[in-house]
Amino acid sequence: SLGVTTFSLCALGIDRFHAATSPQASARPIEQCQSIIAKLAVIWVGSMTLSVPEVLLWQLAQDTSPVSGVVTEYCTMKPSSNLPESVYSLVLTYQNARMWWYFGCYFCLPILFTVSCQLVTRRIRGTEKKAECRGTKHSQCESHLNCTIIGLTIIYGLCTTPENVCNIVVAYMSPDMSKQTLDLLNLINQFFLFFKCSVTPVLLLCLCRPLGQAFMDCCCCCCDCWL
Repeated sequence: SLGVTTFSLCALGIDRFHAATSPQASARPIEQCQSIIAKLAVIWVGSMTLSVPEVLLWQLAQDTSPVSGVVTEYCTMKPSSNLPESVYSLVLTYQNARMWWYFGCYFCLPILFTVSCQLVTRRIRGTEKKAECRGTKHSQCESHLNCTIIGLTIIYGLCTTPENVCNIVVAYMSPDMSKQTLDLLNLINQFFLFFKCSVTPVLLLCLCRPLGQAFMDCCCCCCDCWL
């Protein structure tokens, strides 16, 4: 999920940059379906490839309560000893670098990439001396799309910050913290991830007016059918 979101933001930044530098910026042709499927395939395959170490890292363990004798199952971040030696060493290396890998790849990369693309795009569009007027419908549409991407990036950054803070705290201060505090940090992290998933479609409908209008028309049509 983090990989798909990260690479999707990067792909949107590239698309906005391509729209600003296209020689036919005022009349961009509709992208072919094969091109869209290829981009989605790269995003999903790359995300699944980067998530493979997580599958090998997390294991299901059992623990028996000394009071009630009930056997409970829980997930532990510990590589299985049954893995081949070469794979086991790679998973251990990933475990040691996991916190900074998450912080760099899933937090810094999409934010810095989106900000850089937006700054370059704005600079190119600001220095253009074309006959296109700024008040045209196309210019307004491009402005709305850029605002949508910036809004998505802000929501993504705010909602993934607790996860990175939690990872850093667990990595460096977990021996000095109680289990209740660590559980509270994990709960806050899960809440922000849920908030990000919930607010993203609402943000898209509010900032992207054509999509929001189409959604409202669809809702009105469905209401009329039920009535």
